[in-house]
This record gives sequence, C-alpha cells and structure tokens, in this order.
Amino acid sequence: STSRLQLDKEIREMDNRLRVADFGHKFEIIGQWAVRYSDLPQTLLRHKPHIVHFSGHGNMGGEIVLENDQDEAHPVPARILSKLFSVLKDNICCVVLNACWSTEQAKAIAQEIDCVVGMSKAIGDKAAISFAAGFYQALGFGRNIQEAFELGCIEIDLANISEAATPQLLTKPGIIATDVECGF
Repeated sequence: STSRLQLDKEIREMDNRLRVADFGHKFEIIGQWAVRYSDLPQTLLRHKPHIVHFSGHGNMGGEIVLENDQDEAHPVPARILSKLFSVLKDNICCVVLNACWSTEQAKAIAQEIDCVVGMSKAIGDKAAISFAAGFYQALGFGRNIQEAFELGCIEIDLANISEAATPQLLTKPGIIATDVECGF
C-alpha cells in the first residue's frame, strides 16, 4: 500500500563503497526483503548484526512500516522496537532507520543502543541512498560513527539535494558518538 523505494540501488551503492574501502572486507551486507513484523526478532537473532540498517517506509506518526501476514502495511510503535533492541542489544552498536519520520523511533532505540540514526521528516530516495553510501564508506575506511554520520550528510549536500539536515544522530545517554566504532 506504499510507493516503491529504490532499495536495491541503496544496497548496491553501500556495497560498492565498502568494496573499495580499507576495511570494507570486515562488513557483510545481509539483505532481508519484504520483512514482516514477525520476522524481525528472528532475523536479529539469526544474524547477530553489529549494525542494523532499516531501509523502507516510515509514517508521519514516527513509526517504521513493515508488512503483516496479508502483505499489508504494519506500523511498528517505537516502544516495541525499543523493547526488542533492549533484549537483543548484545552485539548491536548502531541502528540506522533510513525511513521517513523515524526520529521518534530513533530516540526510543537510543535508550538501549549506543548510536541511532533517524530521519526528522520525509527523505527522498536519492538523499537516502546518498546518506547510506557516505555513511558506510566512512565506516569502511575506519571512521567512527560521528564522522560517518557527518560524511553521510555531506554526501547529500554533494549531490545537491536539500535534505542534508534530515538525518539525525542520537546516542544512548552517556555515550559520545566519536567513541563508537562498532568494533571495526
């Protein structure tokens, strides 16, 4: 029930940027397509990611949107995602919610996870792809989360897209983003 996003282009661009990076070999992108809300815990348990990157839709209520068993939009409230990451936070150091209006969820998740990126308003495909490409390229070259975030925003500016202020970086209380490297 939502418009189609260019998720394949986002993944391809992230992968291309990581391939040429000094430490890109330390990253493995594992894509999960058409994720249902019931798939989320299983996916996180199975893969044990250091970084969780969600590319998809968000709604104006500040919720990411997954699918239900009838392939319909299923908004996921921030409090539920926060609980999920509270339980499965062992190895996760960063969550990227590359979805419109996801800052509220990012705030909730940042109570449990060191660094979380959310979008303060609607973000277009080109800006979302540019941000992700710059963010992961920086991580692949050994930069910390703060620098990677800033370089992701700069990528949006370099593409002459006026959405560089849309991504927001939030941290867990007491955490400084320049100190977070996710073990890379």
